[in-house]
Amino acid sequence: MSKLLQPFMQTLIFVAASIFTFSTVAAEEIDTHDPFKLVQQVSNKTFDRFDTDKALIDADLGHLKVIVREELMPYVDYKYAAYKVMGQYLRDTTPEQRERFVEAFEGYLVATYAQAFTEYTNQKVQFSPATDFTDEKFVDVNVQIIEDGRPPIKVIFKARRLKDDSWKAFDLVAEGVSLLASKQSEVSNLIRQKGVDSVIEMLKERTDQEINYKQDKENAA
Repeated sequence: MSKLLQPFMQTLIFVAASIFTFSTVAAEEIDTHDPFKLVQQVSNKTFDRFDTDKALIDADLGHLKVIVREELMPYVDYKYAAYKVMGQYLRDTTPEQRERFVEAFEGYLVATYAQAFTEYTNQKVQFSPATDFTDEKFVDVNVQIIEDGRPPIKVIFKARRLKDDSWKAFDLVAEGVSLLASKQSEVSNLIRQKGVDSVIEMLKERTDQEINYKQDKENAA
């Protein structure tokens, strides 16, 4: 099985999914012009959706992909992340290849987060106070995942300001490990070895895998 289909930094993905779901505050309108409110409010909205759709999820775990696509992905800058993951090979691709890669990478993220959602329990999330981001183009949103009997997991959501002055998250750093950087190294190597078209097909294969509770560690996302 290709490295691209191995665990997508399983712990980091699980932490990301956790942050976006563990909240007890009622859903509210998302403030995309404040990166700190963005992360907290998306968690509120997603938690509410999980509660509302519980019967659908119990009947079909594939519904998790629907929730991820509708509630999380609008606030993830997957195009920027996909371009960063391609690294130096971005300039060697055609516009059509770039478009297909971004689409495949988005689907890959959706499937990965959906699988991670099958594993969450009742961890607590602690958000650090917001800082002044008036003149910033990039902001770190600091979070801690707290679980009884374990040391807190320190997490940073990296967000960037878009041209319309809104914000989106593009990377996750857990205990000093960047999800984006880890995938950039892996994907770049695969593009060099097999070409971008082959990598796109691998991403699609991962996207099409069924969501289930009993994936082994090698296949789990």
